[in-house]
Amino acid sequence: MIAPVLRPRVLLADDHRLVAEGLKTLLAAHFDLVGVVENGRALIDAAAELRPDVIVADIGMPVLNGIDALAQLRRGGDRVPVVFLTMHREVGYARRALEAGASGYVLKHSAPTELIAAVRAALEGRKYLTPALAGEILESYKQEPTSSADPSASLTTRQREILQLLAEGHSAKQIGSQLTISARTVEFHKYQMMEVLGIHSNADLIHFAIKHGFVEL
Repeated sequence: MIAPVLRPRVLLADDHRLVAEGLKTLLAAHFDLVGVVENGRALIDAAAELRPDVIVADIGMPVLNGIDALAQLRRGGDRVPVVFLTMHREVGYARRALEAGASGYVLKHSAPTELIAAVRAALEGRKYLTPALAGEILESYKQEPTSSADPSASLTTRQREILQLLAEGHSAKQIGSQLTISARTVEFHKYQMMEVLGIHSNADLIHFAIKHGFVEL
């Protein structure tokens, strides 16, 4: 009896349900789709539980965005390849993703023609950059080998989590419940962030979060 060929195991993370349904069909034709999650926190939990061979993730997701979720995976020692599939065509987003440890960066409108190739490249230990941005990304590294000082880089992992949840409209009490900390601790982190960033109001803090890609409008 011939043993069945094991297909690579893929975890999908995308909060847009219609998009996710299309991606499930696309990926399932080539890989074993082991799970679909809708936010960055669930991505981290599912990666630990399901141990996929590769993760395909959106960047803009609720609770925890894709790039911060990847950064937390890497800090926890998980080296699973991550391919980002996103609407963000700005070079800054691509560089942040690559510097966090991404294996691929594909634009959503290119998914039908590029996503499978990007996943296969990641499984082989190679990087895949969408041709639509590859030239701009490489040129940006030539002009500026190291990233511009990103103010959000000075925030701790916990502060980045809280900032995203604040920008999504959650109260300190709700955030505390989600992160298993007190509302007072949430407020403490919020005021620390404001001090570090030189921000003086809640509105300015939310504006900062939107400007730096913690949430999508």
